[in-house]
Amino acid sequence: MRKLFFLISLGLISSICYAQDTDNPLLAKDAEGQTKWVDSVYNSLSLKEKIAQLYMVQVFSKQTRQEKSKIVKLINEHKIGGIIYSKGGPVRQARLNNELQAASKTPLLIGMDAEWGLSMRLDSTYSFPWNMTLGAVKDNKLIERTGKQLGEHCKRLGVHFNFAPVVDINTNPKNPIIGNRSFGEDRDNVTEKALAFMKGMQSTGVLANAKHFPGHGDTSADSHKTLPTVDFDEKRIDSVELYPYKKLIKGGLSSVMVAHLNIPSLEPRDGYPSSISENIVTNILKERLGFKGLIFTDALTMKGASNFSAPGDIDLVAFLAGNDVMLMSSDVAVGIEKFVGAYKKGTITEERLAHSVKKVLQAKYKVGLNNYSPIGIYNLVEDLNRAKDNILYEELMEDAITIVRDTTQALPLRHLETKKIAYVKLGDDDGKPFLNALRNYAEVHEIKADNLDELITRLQAYNTVIIGFHKSNANPWKGYKFTNKELTWLYEIARTNDVILDVFAKPYALLDIKTVTNIESVVVSYQNSKIAQEKSAQIIFGALPSKGTLPVSAGQYFKEGDGIYNSAIQRLGYTVPERVGISSEKLKRIDSIANYAVSAKMTPGIQLLIARKGKVIYNKN
Repeated sequence: MRKLFFLISLGLISSICYAQDTDNPLLAKDAEGQTKWVDSVYNSLSLKEKIAQLYMVQVFSKQTRQEKSKIVKLINEHKIGGIIYSKGGPVRQARLNNELQAASKTPLLIGMDAEWGLSMRLDSTYSFPWNMTLGAVKDNKLIERTGKQLGEHCKRLGVHFNFAPVVDINTNPKNPIIGNRSFGEDRDNVTEKALAFMKGMQSTGVLANAKHFPGHGDTSADSHKTLPTVDFDEKRIDSVELYPYKKLIKGGLSSVMVAHLNIPSLEPRDGYPSSISENIVTNILKERLGFKGLIFTDALTMKGASNFSAPGDIDLVAFLAGNDVMLMSSDVAVGIEKFVGAYKKGTITEERLAHSVKKVLQAKYKVGLNNYSPIGIYNLVEDLNRAKDNILYEELMEDAITIVRDTTQALPLRHLETKKIAYVKLGDDDGKPFLNALRNYAEVHEIKADNLDELITRLQAYNTVIIGFHKSNANPWKGYKFTNKELTWLYEIARTNDVILDVFAKPYALLDIKTVTNIESVVVSYQNSKIAQEKSAQIIFGALPSKGTLPVSAGQYFKEGDGIYNSAIQRLGYTVPERVGISSEKLKRIDSIANYAVSAKMTPGIQLLIARKGKVIYNKN
């Protein structure tokens, strides 16, 4: 009887222990195998090697031999735990990664900042729309697909952690570093989008990271350059900034990145960064929110942290505050020595060290590093730029593009036989894809002039003027504002003509518009990519419905949630062949046949248009 009781007790204890750990997002399906592997690896490491597991260093695949030798030295001599890859190219990174993994005693945990795609850091890779654009999308299943397909790219390149999604709620239009990287200003919309994105990405086995804890959305300074201040009281931060974290943690979030911020209501020491505050990292994130995943510092080389203390010192303070991984330390070797000294003094206990190191090892097991295999180079670039990625991008832009004003119900444009349409380009980026797409539906003339008077005179022959405001799509931080000259030209054109203003930049560009009295229609297309321009033209002419809603407010005229829904009218749209079940590769055969017919003088020329399911998929002369 006693033996039976003992066995039942052991079973209950085991069940209770497992139940207590079910909210651990780093737990693998094979929990028993994971525990054995983690314990085995941990016990095989020396004290310095255990500490080194807590370091993730920055590596460029575009680097000199001297820079590469420093990384190899860190791996060989110090046995660092992970790498965060930055600028370079996918093939170079894959080859370098295979080499570094082969040199490492314990497989390296690989991370990247790939918020909108690997293209955030690498050439020859795909760029999905920025978060601000995704914030305008109503269908969160599309956001989940975005996370999933981005996760597939990461996994193909051997990346285990993507430092995404950004869950900052961008309530400050002047925020210099978040802006387009945020899903918007509404906490519920941001949370829903972040949850969907996280779910999609983690379904591929790539672990997500919510940042920048506890909230970088309402700052007017950049923590890369200084220590920004968040002046809200604790109640406001709990109800707004922390809200997405609470939901994502319940949803299985793998990791959090802690920002370098000055938050007086949460950390009373003046100018003391949130990243090294025990109250913020341990008391709030770990205990109050119950987070058991990996906790990363933001880069320790950023001025918000590096201005605070000498190399190595801030690493130790960050760890004592509750962080698990020291990201981009300014001096790993010095940092490790500081840890060793603290361990020997008893400042760091064995229990505390094992807690974080075993979390790192748990993550390594969960992403499959217990059975590591090198990255395959064959077809790598093609695998990172797929037809289905273009299809998803199209669907996202179709859902995001937002009509925010249409006082005369001019959109979509009808009665084209009575329309005399002009296009005027403002901004400093290319608008040709937009103009070409407009010309698929009507005769549209681009009107240029050296001065305003000449422009107004030339526009007298037209009753509709489409003004495209085109700003660089290179990255989310590029300029988005109208110049004073452009605003003057906009107001004067609108005073004499019916105007459709189409903004191919983030919605905050609308802040500069002081009056909309004479501007009949305003469309926000968010980005100046080729697909965004083409889809916007189709919405203007009614080949596609308008569905998007503004994710942020932009002055007195344009509020968060604004968006006019218009149904499509019976006009052909344009898309990629794969979207209607036809192969682009097979269509290339038509090119060769047509070119042969012309070169053999069977015909002076050919114009060929192919449409399927209401979509033009091939249109060439």
